Amino acid sequence: MDRRWWWLWSQCPGLGSARIHALRSVACEWSVGPAELWSWPTERLRTLLSWPESCWSSLERFRRLHGKAPQINVPDNVLLPGDRQWPQGVDRLDRPPVVLHHCGDPLLLQELQQQQAVAVVGTRAASAHGLAVAEDLGCTLASMGWPVISGLAEGIDAAAHWGCLNVGGRPVAVLGTSLERVYPRNHETFQAEVGRKGLLLSELSPGTSMNRGSFVERNRLIVALAKALVVVECPERSGALISAKFASQLQCPVWVVPGDARRWSSRGSNALLRNQALPLLTAADLADHLGAGPLISASASVAQDALLAAIGDGASIETLQRRLGARGNQLSSRLLALECEGQVVCEAGHLWRRR
Repeated sequence: MDRRWWWLWSQCPGLGSARIHALRSVACEWSVGPAELWSWPTERLRTLLSWPESCWSSLERFRRLHGKAPQINVPDNVLLPGDRQWPQGVDRLDRPPVVLHHCGDPLLLQELQQQQAVAVVGTRAASAHGLAVAEDLGCTLASMGWPVISGLAEGIDAAAHWGCLNVGGRPVAVLGTSLERVYPRNHETFQAEVGRKGLLLSELSPGTSMNRGSFVERNRLIVALAKALVVVECPERSGALISAKFASQLQCPVWVVPGDARRWSSRGSNALLRNQALPLLTAADLADHLGAGPLISASASVAQDALLAAIGDGASIETLQRRLGARGNQLSSRLLALECEGQVVCEAGHLWRRR
């Protein structure tokens, strides 16, 4: 019952994260639920909450609109604090979200609830090297069973998610818009693909207008949901640096891919290396540090057995492609994962052998 009433309160114009948190504190202090608070006179609430006059006016209009016994229907794709799948990490934020809207595979919410995912972020105007590294990271992390979180922006974000999708992985996109909107506009098909094979998340209600601040807020959620953050490439003024700042506050490990010292788009990420961020030289380093992710399944084990059998006494990527009918990028990611586990080794001439 409380869940439905908190949903109603969260829909009141002007009641954001801080004010809902204050309202929850009042409910706790007076040992009442949100339904009883709904019936409290405005004068009584005013004595306990220091809200501006515009907020009280909005609340009065909202309560008159819905009446004393409102019909409350919570959408199926909404998460609220207290729900079993509510992500624990977001409660550590100074401004935790009031609600989370989701679209896609709800089973991924279980991994996010325990921060069992890896975030990959960076600039929209990335170099060819940065894009290749981000895609490789997406491939490798997905092959190791890790959901890959990013913001679905152009550049590094998109490359990481494409890499994840290319090997059948499970991307998680945290949007700076409400779920029904697409930004950038040319990502309409891409966003739909991520929604089908992974998960879309937003704290913004349908119909909410887009603004620049929404993308900064999006960055804090990306970090709060992740086990680790990887900054691939970013300039000195970048949302990725804001993400790294949030990661520092939340004690989330930050890995940084060193970039060309002469390139403007790497100056911000290179600067992070002076502040105790961990240098990431290869995707294998990260995979070795994290180990197997939560999405490693029996089917992956079967595929692994088939790959090890196909290697036999030694085989190149081209030979394995013919034997297994698999794509080269899929094989590269799986072989990299097996190398990290110590099961295979790459010898001279790019010949793979079992240890």
